[in-house]
Amino acid sequence: MELAEWVPRSMLVTPETMVTKPRFPVIDAHNHLGSDFGGGWDKRPVAELLAVLDAAGVRQFVDLDGGWGEHILDAHLAYFKHAAPERFLIFGGVDWSAWPKHGSRFGEWAAQRLRAQAARGAEGLKIWKPFGLHVVDEHDKLVAVDDPRLDPVWQTAVELGLPVMIHVADPVAFFDPLDRRNERWEELHAHPDWHFPSPTFPPFLTILNQLANLVARHPQTTFIGAHMGCYAENLQWVGELLDRCPNFYVDIAARLGELGRQPYTMRRFCLKYADRILFGTDVPASVEAYRRHYRFLETDDEYFSYDGNALSGQGRWRIYGLYLPNDVLQKIYYRNAERVLLKRVSPAL
Repeated sequence: MELAEWVPRSMLVTPETMVTKPRFPVIDAHNHLGSDFGGGWDKRPVAELLAVLDAAGVRQFVDLDGGWGEHILDAHLAYFKHAAPERFLIFGGVDWSAWPKHGSRFGEWAAQRLRAQAARGAEGLKIWKPFGLHVVDEHDKLVAVDDPRLDPVWQTAVELGLPVMIHVADPVAFFDPLDRRNERWEELHAHPDWHFPSPTFPPFLTILNQLANLVARHPQTTFIGAHMGCYAENLQWVGELLDRCPNFYVDIAARLGELGRQPYTMRRFCLKYADRILFGTDVPASVEAYRRHYRFLETDDEYFSYDGNALSGQGRWRIYGLYLPNDVLQKIYYRNAERVLLKRVSPAL
Protein backbone atom coordinates (compact mmCIF):
# COMPACT_ATOMS: atom_id res chain seq x y z
CA MET A 1 0.00 0.00 0.00
CA GLU A 2 1.29 3.46 -0.91
CA LEU A 3 1.04 6.40 1.48
CA ALA A 4 -1.62 8.06 -0.67
CA GLU A 5 -3.83 5.01 -0.19
CA TRP A 6 -3.63 5.14 3.59
CA VAL A 7 -6.74 6.93 4.88
CA PRO A 8 -7.14 5.87 8.53
CA ARG A 9 -10.38 6.31 10.44
CA SER A 10 -10.19 7.84 13.89
CA MET A 11 -11.58 5.70 16.69
CA LEU A 12 -12.37 8.75 18.83
CA VAL A 13 -15.99 9.22 19.83
CA THR A 14 -16.54 12.94 20.41
CA PRO A 15 -19.49 15.34 20.08
CA GLU A 16 -20.25 16.66 16.60
CA THR A 17 -22.04 19.99 16.67
CA MET A 18 -23.94 21.01 13.57
CA VAL A 19 -23.96 24.79 13.23
CA THR A 20 -26.46 25.39 10.45
CA LYS A 21 -26.41 29.18 10.73
CA PRO A 22 -23.82 31.51 12.25
CA ARG A 23 -24.69 33.19 15.52
CA PHE A 24 -24.45 36.57 13.76
CA PRO A 25 -24.55 37.81 10.16
CA VAL A 26 -21.39 37.14 8.19
CA ILE A 27 -19.30 39.16 5.76
CA ASP A 28 -17.01 36.84 3.80
CA ALA A 29 -14.10 39.23 3.36
CA HIS A 30 -11.90 36.92 1.27
CA ASN A 31 -13.24 34.81 -1.54
CA HIS A 32 -13.51 34.35 -5.30
CA LEU A 33 -16.26 33.76 -7.85
CA GLY A 34 -14.41 32.81 -11.03
CA SER A 35 -13.52 29.44 -12.48
CA ASP A 36 -9.94 29.27 -11.17
CA PHE A 37 -10.58 29.71 -7.44
CA GLY A 38 -14.27 30.38 -6.91
CA GLY A 39 -15.99 27.28 -8.19
CA GLY A 40 -17.11 28.87 -11.44
CA TRP A 41 -19.90 31.00 -10.06
CA ASP A 42 -19.38 33.40 -12.95
CA LYS A 43 -20.92 30.69 -15.17
CA ARG A 44 -23.92 30.04 -12.91
CA PRO A 45 -27.02 32.11 -12.11
CA VAL A 46 -26.44 34.84 -9.54
CA ALA A 47 -29.75 33.87 -7.93
CA GLU A 48 -28.32 30.43 -7.21
CA LEU A 49 -25.30 31.97 -5.46
CA LEU A 50 -27.52 34.31 -3.45
CA ALA A 51 -29.57 31.32 -2.32
CA VAL A 52 -26.39 29.66 -1.02
CA LEU A 53 -25.31 32.82 0.79
CA ASP A 54 -28.77 33.27 2.31
CA ALA A 55 -28.85 29.65 3.48
CA ALA A 56 -25.40 30.07 5.03
CA GLY A 57 -26.17 33.38 6.72
CA VAL A 58 -23.69 35.37 4.61
CA ARG A 59 -24.79 38.97 4.27
CA GLN A 60 -22.02 40.24 2.00
CA PHE A 61 -19.29 38.69 -0.09
CA VAL A 62 -15.93 40.09 -1.19
CA ASP A 63 -14.84 38.85 -4.63
CA LEU A 64 -11.10 39.29 -5.16
CA ASP A 65 -11.08 38.06 -8.76
CA GLY A 66 -10.99 41.59 -10.15
CA GLY A 67 -7.33 41.50 -9.19
CA TRP A 68 -6.63 39.03 -12.00
CA GLY A 69 -7.25 41.51 -14.81
CA GLU A 70 -9.29 44.42 -16.13
CA HIS A 71 -11.58 42.20 -18.19
CA ILE A 72 -12.39 40.04 -15.16
CA LEU A 73 -13.01 43.09 -12.98
CA ASP A 74 -15.41 44.56 -15.53
CA ALA A 75 -17.15 41.23 -16.12
CA HIS A 76 -17.69 40.60 -12.40
CA LEU A 77 -18.88 44.16 -11.79
CA ALA A 78 -21.40 43.74 -14.59
CA TYR A 79 -22.51 40.27 -13.57
CA PHE A 80 -22.49 40.22 -9.76
CA LYS A 81 -22.45 43.85 -8.64
CA HIS A 82 -25.16 44.84 -11.10
CA ALA A 83 -27.40 41.95 -10.01
CA ALA A 84 -27.07 42.54 -6.26
CA PRO A 85 -25.05 45.68 -5.50
CA GLU A 86 -25.65 45.46 -1.76
CA ARG A 87 -24.30 41.89 -1.52
CA PHE A 88 -21.00 42.00 -3.41
CA LEU A 89 -17.75 43.96 -3.20
CA ILE A 90 -15.33 43.49 -6.10
CA PHE A 91 -11.62 44.27 -5.70
CA GLY A 92 -9.23 45.44 -8.39
CA GLY A 93 -5.55 44.64 -8.86
CA VAL A 94 -2.18 45.54 -10.36
CA ASP A 95 -1.01 44.36 -13.79
CA TRP A 96 2.58 43.42 -12.97
CA SER A 97 3.28 42.32 -16.53
CA ALA A 98 3.27 45.99 -17.56
CA TRP A 99 6.30 46.89 -15.44
CA PRO A 100 8.90 46.33 -18.21
CA LYS A 101 6.86 48.59 -20.50
CA HIS A 102 6.46 51.48 -18.05
CA GLY A 103 9.82 51.15 -16.32
CA SER A 104 10.58 53.71 -13.64
CA ARG A 105 7.08 55.19 -13.96
CA PHE A 106 5.30 51.92 -13.28
CA GLY A 107 4.19 52.99 -9.79
CA GLU A 108 2.51 56.13 -11.13
CA TRP A 109 0.93 54.17 -13.98
CA ALA A 110 -0.43 51.50 -11.61
CA ALA A 111 -1.80 54.20 -9.30
CA GLN A 112 -3.70 55.83 -12.18
CA ARG A 113 -5.02 52.44 -13.18
CA LEU A 114 -6.27 51.91 -9.62
CA ARG A 115 -8.09 55.24 -9.80
CA ALA A 116 -9.80 54.09 -12.97
CA GLN A 117 -10.78 50.78 -11.37
CA ALA A 118 -12.29 52.57 -8.39
CA ALA A 119 -14.22 54.89 -10.69
CA ARG A 120 -15.76 51.82 -12.34
CA GLY A 121 -16.75 50.31 -9.01
CA ALA A 122 -13.77 48.48 -7.47
CA GLU A 123 -13.92 48.71 -3.67
CA GLY A 124 -10.47 47.47 -2.73
CA LEU A 125 -7.09 46.35 -4.07
CA LYS A 126 -5.96 42.72 -4.13
CA ILE A 127 -2.23 41.93 -4.18
CA TRP A 128 -1.37 38.27 -4.78
CA LYS A 129 1.68 36.14 -4.00
CA PRO A 130 3.55 36.56 -7.33
CA PHE A 131 4.50 39.90 -5.75
CA GLY A 132 7.70 39.04 -3.90
CA LEU A 133 8.18 35.73 -5.71
CA HIS A 134 7.91 36.35 -9.45
CA VAL A 135 7.29 40.03 -10.24
CA VAL A 136 10.27 41.64 -11.99
CA ASP A 137 11.03 45.20 -13.07
CA GLU A 138 12.26 46.60 -16.38
CA HIS A 139 15.73 45.23 -15.62
CA ASP A 140 14.36 41.72 -15.02
CA LYS A 141 15.18 42.01 -11.31
CA LEU A 142 12.86 40.66 -8.64
CA VAL A 143 10.76 43.40 -7.03
CA ALA A 144 10.78 43.39 -3.24
CA VAL A 145 7.47 43.70 -1.41
CA ASP A 146 8.62 46.95 0.22
CA ASP A 147 10.01 48.48 -2.99
CA PRO A 148 9.53 52.29 -2.70
CA ARG A 149 8.78 52.58 -6.41
CA LEU A 150 5.29 51.32 -5.57
CA ASP A 151 4.59 54.01 -2.98
CA PRO A 152 2.19 55.83 -5.37
CA VAL A 153 -0.07 52.76 -5.37
CA TRP A 154 -0.32 52.56 -1.60
CA GLN A 155 -0.84 56.31 -1.28
CA THR A 156 -3.57 56.24 -3.90
CA ALA A 157 -5.35 53.52 -1.94
CA VAL A 158 -5.40 55.92 1.02
CA GLU A 159 -6.76 58.77 -1.08
CA LEU A 160 -9.51 56.56 -2.50
CA GLY A 161 -10.35 54.97 0.84
CA LEU A 162 -9.57 51.50 -0.49
CA PRO A 163 -8.28 48.66 1.71
CA VAL A 164 -5.39 46.57 0.38
CA MET A 165 -5.80 42.81 0.69
CA ILE A 166 -2.24 41.49 0.44
CA HIS A 167 -1.08 37.89 0.14
CA VAL A 168 2.67 37.37 -0.02
CA ALA A 169 4.70 34.17 0.31
CA ASP A 170 2.77 30.98 1.15
CA PRO A 171 2.83 28.32 3.90
CA VAL A 172 6.26 28.11 5.49
CA ALA A 173 6.70 24.47 4.47
CA PHE A 174 6.51 25.51 0.81
CA PHE A 175 9.90 27.20 1.28
CA ASP A 176 11.56 24.31 3.10
CA PRO A 177 13.46 21.44 1.47
CA LEU A 178 11.15 18.83 0.00
CA ASP A 179 12.35 15.97 2.17
CA ARG A 180 11.03 13.55 4.77
CA ARG A 181 10.74 16.34 7.35
CA ASN A 182 8.45 18.56 5.28
CA GLU A 183 4.97 18.40 6.82
CA ARG A 184 3.33 19.34 3.50
CA TRP A 185 5.25 16.75 1.47
CA GLU A 186 2.16 15.06 0.02
CA GLU A 187 0.67 18.38 -1.05
CA LEU A 188 3.90 19.57 -2.64
CA HIS A 189 4.45 16.20 -4.30
CA ALA A 190 1.05 16.66 -5.95
CA HIS A 191 1.72 20.34 -6.77
CA PRO A 192 5.47 20.79 -7.33
CA ASP A 193 4.93 24.31 -8.70
CA TRP A 194 3.94 25.37 -5.17
CA HIS A 195 7.47 24.72 -3.92
CA PHE A 196 9.64 27.85 -3.54
CA PRO A 197 13.11 26.69 -2.48
CA SER A 198 16.13 28.94 -1.99
CA PRO A 199 18.14 30.24 -3.71
CA THR A 200 15.71 30.25 -6.66
CA PHE A 201 13.25 32.19 -4.49
CA PRO A 202 13.79 34.50 -1.52
CA PRO A 203 13.58 32.85 1.92
CA PHE A 204 10.18 32.96 3.57
CA LEU A 205 11.18 35.37 6.35
CA THR A 206 12.81 37.74 3.88
CA ILE A 207 9.44 38.19 2.18
CA LEU A 208 7.56 38.48 5.48
CA ASN A 209 9.97 41.09 6.80
CA GLN A 210 9.49 43.06 3.60
CA LEU A 211 5.74 42.93 4.24
CA ALA A 212 6.25 44.23 7.77
CA ASN A 213 8.42 47.07 6.44
CA LEU A 214 5.77 47.98 3.87
CA VAL A 215 2.96 48.10 6.40
CA ALA A 216 5.03 50.17 8.85
CA ARG A 217 6.14 52.63 6.17
CA HIS A 218 2.56 53.39 5.10
CA PRO A 219 0.65 53.91 8.35
CA GLN A 220 -2.30 55.57 6.60
CA THR A 221 -2.86 52.62 4.25
CA THR A 222 -5.18 49.89 5.48
CA PHE A 223 -3.56 46.51 4.83
CA ILE A 224 -5.33 43.20 5.36
CA GLY A 225 -2.81 40.39 5.65
CA ALA A 226 -4.50 37.50 3.89
CA HIS A 227 -4.39 34.03 5.41
CA MET A 228 -3.75 35.20 8.97
CA GLY A 229 -1.21 37.82 8.04
CA CYS A 230 0.58 35.41 5.68
CA TYR A 231 2.09 33.57 8.67
CA ALA A 232 -0.57 31.39 10.30
CA GLU A 233 2.14 29.09 11.65
CA ASN A 234 3.52 31.81 13.92
CA LEU A 235 0.81 33.85 15.63
CA GLN A 236 3.36 35.51 17.88
CA TRP A 237 4.97 37.11 14.81
CA VAL A 238 1.58 38.20 13.50
CA GLY A 239 0.59 39.62 16.87
CA GLU A 240 3.78 41.64 17.13
CA LEU A 241 3.09 43.20 13.74
CA LEU A 242 -0.47 44.00 14.81
CA ASP A 243 0.94 45.64 17.95
CA ARG A 244 3.35 47.79 15.94
CA CYS A 245 1.00 48.70 13.10
CA PRO A 246 -2.60 49.71 13.86
CA ASN A 247 -3.24 49.87 10.09
CA PHE A 248 -2.76 46.10 9.76
CA TYR A 249 -5.56 43.55 9.89
CA VAL A 250 -5.73 39.82 9.15
CA ASP A 251 -8.25 37.32 7.85
CA ILE A 252 -8.63 33.61 8.57
CA ALA A 253 -9.21 32.57 4.95
CA ALA A 254 -7.89 29.15 3.87
CA ARG A 255 -6.09 28.64 7.17
CA LEU A 256 -8.43 26.54 9.27
CA GLY A 257 -5.94 23.70 8.98
CA GLU A 258 -3.18 25.81 10.54
CA LEU A 259 -5.25 27.71 13.09
CA GLY A 260 -7.35 24.80 14.28
CA ARG A 261 -4.37 22.64 15.28
CA GLN A 262 -3.24 25.34 17.74
CA PRO A 263 -6.62 26.03 19.38
CA TYR A 264 -5.35 27.43 22.69
CA THR A 265 -2.97 29.87 21.02
CA MET A 266 -5.55 30.83 18.41
CA ARG A 267 -8.28 31.39 20.97
CA ARG A 268 -6.01 33.67 23.00
CA PHE A 269 -5.10 35.47 19.79
CA CYS A 270 -8.77 36.01 18.90
CA LEU A 271 -9.56 37.35 22.35
CA LYS A 272 -6.62 39.76 22.31
CA TYR A 273 -6.95 40.93 18.70
CA ALA A 274 -10.72 40.65 18.30
CA ASP A 275 -10.86 44.07 16.61
CA ARG A 276 -8.30 43.14 13.95
CA ILE A 277 -9.54 39.81 12.52
CA LEU A 278 -11.84 39.43 9.52
CA PHE A 279 -13.84 36.37 8.57
CA GLY A 280 -12.99 34.86 5.19
CA THR A 281 -13.04 31.42 3.60
CA ASP A 282 -11.21 31.46 0.24
CA VAL A 283 -13.04 28.30 -0.79
CA PRO A 284 -15.85 28.02 -3.36
CA ALA A 285 -19.07 29.21 -1.77
CA SER A 286 -21.16 26.36 -0.39
CA VAL A 287 -23.33 25.89 2.66
CA GLU A 288 -21.13 23.01 3.82
CA ALA A 289 -17.92 25.05 3.65
CA TYR A 290 -19.42 27.90 5.64
CA ARG A 291 -20.75 25.52 8.27
CA ARG A 292 -17.25 24.10 8.82
CA HIS A 293 -16.00 27.59 9.55
CA TYR A 294 -18.85 28.27 11.96
CA ARG A 295 -18.17 24.99 13.75
CA PHE A 296 -14.52 25.98 14.13
CA LEU A 297 -15.30 29.42 15.54
CA GLU A 298 -18.37 28.69 17.66
CA THR A 299 -18.01 25.18 19.14
CA ASP A 300 -15.60 23.26 21.34
CA ASP A 301 -15.73 20.21 19.06
CA GLU A 302 -12.53 18.19 18.87
CA TYR A 303 -10.49 16.53 16.18
CA PHE A 304 -12.55 17.19 13.05
CA SER A 305 -11.70 17.71 9.39
CA TYR A 306 -10.81 21.22 8.33
CA ASP A 307 -11.81 20.71 4.69
CA GLY A 308 -14.52 18.05 4.84
CA ASN A 309 -12.34 15.31 3.35
CA ALA A 310 -11.34 11.99 4.89
CA LEU A 311 -7.76 12.79 3.87
CA SER A 312 -7.34 16.54 4.27
CA GLY A 313 -5.38 18.28 1.57
CA GLN A 314 -2.95 20.41 3.58
CA GLY A 315 -1.71 17.88 6.08
CA ARG A 316 -2.64 14.72 7.97
CA TRP A 317 -4.05 16.38 11.04
CA ARG A 318 -7.41 17.48 12.45
CA ILE A 319 -8.58 20.68 14.12
CA TYR A 320 -10.31 21.81 17.30
CA GLY A 321 -13.02 24.42 17.84
CA LEU A 322 -12.39 27.78 19.48
CA TYR A 323 -15.80 28.31 21.21
CA LEU A 324 -15.41 32.09 20.97
CA PRO A 325 -17.65 34.39 23.02
CA ASN A 326 -20.40 36.34 21.32
CA ASP A 327 -18.71 39.73 21.42
CA VAL A 328 -15.65 38.32 19.64
CA LEU A 329 -17.76 36.43 17.10
CA GLN A 330 -19.64 39.62 16.25
CA LYS A 331 -16.41 41.43 15.49
CA ILE A 332 -14.89 38.63 13.42
CA TYR A 333 -18.07 37.79 11.53
CA TYR A 334 -19.05 41.29 10.41
CA ARG A 335 -18.26 44.30 12.57
CA ASN A 336 -14.55 44.51 11.69
CA ALA A 337 -15.33 44.11 8.00
CA GLU A 338 -17.87 46.92 8.22
CA ARG A 339 -15.20 49.25 9.61
CA VAL A 340 -12.38 48.16 7.33
CA LEU A 341 -14.15 47.37 4.06
CA LEU A 342 -17.38 49.35 4.21
CA LYS A 343 -16.09 52.24 6.31
CA ARG A 344 -19.16 52.18 8.50
CA VAL A 345 -20.12 51.10 11.98
CA SER A 346 -23.41 49.46 12.96
CA PRO A 347 -24.77 48.92 16.47
CA ALA A 348 -24.15 45.60 18.15
CA LEU A 349 -26.90 43.00 17.79
